[in-house]
Amino acid sequence: MGGTTEKTFYLETFGCQMNAHDSEKVVGTLVSQGYRQVPTVEEAGLVLYNTCSIRDKAEQKVFNRLSDYKKYYAQGKKFGVLGCVAQQEGKKIFERAPYVSLVCGSASYRNLPAMLVQIENGGGRVTGLDDRETDECFETEFTARTNPHRGYLTIIEGCDKFCSYCVVPFTRGKERSRTSDSVLAEARQMATLGYSEIQLLGQNVNSYRDPAGKKSFAELLSAVGEVAGIKRVRFTTSHPRDFGRDIVDAIDDSPALCDHVHLPVQRGSTRMLDAMQRLDSRDKYRECISWIKSARRDISITTDVIVGFPGETEADFEQTLSLLDEVQYDGVFAFKYSPRPNTPAIALEDAISDQEKSRRLNVLLERQRGIQKSRNQKHMGKTIEVMVEGKNEARNQWIGRTSQNKTLNFTAGEASIQPGSYVPVRVTTALPNSLVGELI
Repeated sequence: MGGTTEKTFYLETFGCQMNAHDSEKVVGTLVSQGYRQVPTVEEAGLVLYNTCSIRDKAEQKVFNRLSDYKKYYAQGKKFGVLGCVAQQEGKKIFERAPYVSLVCGSASYRNLPAMLVQIENGGGRVTGLDDRETDECFETEFTARTNPHRGYLTIIEGCDKFCSYCVVPFTRGKERSRTSDSVLAEARQMATLGYSEIQLLGQNVNSYRDPAGKKSFAELLSAVGEVAGIKRVRFTTSHPRDFGRDIVDAIDDSPALCDHVHLPVQRGSTRMLDAMQRLDSRDKYRECISWIKSARRDISITTDVIVGFPGETEADFEQTLSLLDEVQYDGVFAFKYSPRPNTPAIALEDAISDQEKSRRLNVLLERQRGIQKSRNQKHMGKTIEVMVEGKNEARNQWIGRTSQNKTLNFTAGEASIQPGSYVPVRVTTALPNSLVGELI
């Protein structure tokens, strides 16, 4: 890979929006160091996996993938594991996959240029494993954005919440926020590049604390919404513990802030929230919901739910179902509990069978499906502005997204439409997971 040989790389990403945006920044960093991204492993000199360890068996998937490509090692390819599994497994990756040259957690991405030089100079085992020590964020001017209209912008990295089931505080380090000035500078740069929608990211995005002390999270939201050229601002994921009424006020007062809040509850039972070390209660969460529902604007609410956490009784599960009925969520991401390495919950007896977890998950999803169908019915006959994301040629339908983060597929006859544009669409059909309409 050294000398005059062209430096090429292939990058595969697992996991969440944070991982996807991390990969955009990693790609930009590599390109700035003289590398060229290629679409296949066969063409690459350097093969990278940006990994996620939130779900069960995530690390096994990574090792299986590495094993699949071991045959390429003899061809002189170099391999690197990035992200959460890299931080979680650390140097054990070298033991299980000796052909790997680079193991780098997300908190060490800022050191990638120096690590690449080490690999190019023959470094056999290069590591970047910062754990919870670093105070620095991964900021780079070389972000390679994959969507030309909607751009991600990380404002806070890491997590200090230590929920008992979650591995993120151990894999992404402690909470560290960027200055509001640097966030706004990047937002202005994105607007100049033609982005009209910005999504602010963080493990707990509303736990943001401006190191310069200039702006609260709500004030930063409003400021990004005032950047010329930015039409929509989204943010994810919020934590109930740091959710304040000022966030709802900001949405009410800033036209660019989208009508959507993702507020994970995880469980509807205070007893189970205590067991999960959420440091939250059902009543405190309901207070946050009441602020959102009392807003002047119609704000959609989505959430995350874990079923089958150790010790969850049928009564606890029923409390979660009753919270769904009460809140009337516009969307729910629900998962079966699975023990994660290094988390406090791994010491608990996981006595609920997988079969019972599956049953509860199906009951919950069916209940939520009915709620979503009812929620979407209220859009019938209304005209809603959507951002055009692309076209489904098979159905001859355009794909749009509303401010409430709902998919609205629509027909447009012979009208000329461009992805990234904003158009009015009248809703003609309401489905549980999407809306259908026609261009006005």
